[in-house]
Amino acid sequence: MSMEIDTTKAHPARVYDVFLGGTDNYPADREAAAAALAANPRGYLDVRHNRDFMRRAVTELAERDGIRQFLDVGTGLPTAENVHQIAQRIHPESRVVYVDNDPVVLAHARELLSGRPEGRTDYLDADFEDPARILERAAETLDFGRPVALFLVAVLHFVEDEVAYPVVRELVAALPPGSRVVLSHLTLDLNAANMRAVQETYTARGFSFVLRSKGEVERFFSESGLEVLDPGVVPVHRWRPDGAAPAEIGDVTDADINVYAGVGRTG
Repeated sequence: MSMEIDTTKAHPARVYDVFLGGTDNYPADREAAAAALAANPRGYLDVRHNRDFMRRAVTELAERDGIRQFLDVGTGLPTAENVHQIAQRIHPESRVVYVDNDPVVLAHARELLSGRPEGRTDYLDADFEDPARILERAAETLDFGRPVALFLVAVLHFVEDEVAYPVVRELVAALPPGSRVVLSHLTLDLNAANMRAVQETYTARGFSFVLRSKGEVERFFSESGLEVLDPGVVPVHRWRPDGAAPAEIGDVTDADINVYAGVGRTG
């Protein structure tokens, strides 16, 4: 695998890192994040609430549903409280596989994502558009005869329809009964003017950036034969809130949050 990094172009994972206050990014990433914030000044709330949703989902699936296997596709750069840390704190034997294709993400993941000795934490260099490779490599760590939680958190809005829907169907088809699919996605529904401006900002920098409606997000579940669990597909801060959001965020309205979230279950 080539580890060459084009630092002149922004990358979604590194822009996300900027929003989280990370340091593993380059001037092009910081410029893209600044432009996005100029278009949507409260955009940092999307990122922080999305991250908090991920933490709640992992905790609930591990504690309540007993899930011990996690496949996180499009994981991004490691930060505080990653999937494996949460899952293995609850069930030390949990197995977690991260998937991404950015060399910066890969380098940091291999260095930082060390799990509990009772479990296993692995990282795959694979492209979202190659689900067969993802599943083949993930099966070296995960037992697809037992439930797996598939995480597609803040990744699908970077993928066009003709790829996104078929790939999700293929990934879900490989999951055994009792598995879960955790999904979040940016939308135009809640603050159309600002999000159109954000979309223009990212597409001008060469990103595929697809803002889907609630119905289009629900389609990922329905086309894959998933049962959507309560409370359905909702603004991300309304998915089973537990009061654990970072204190500095404070109260928000739906118009402040441009992310839908939902969790589905395989039959």
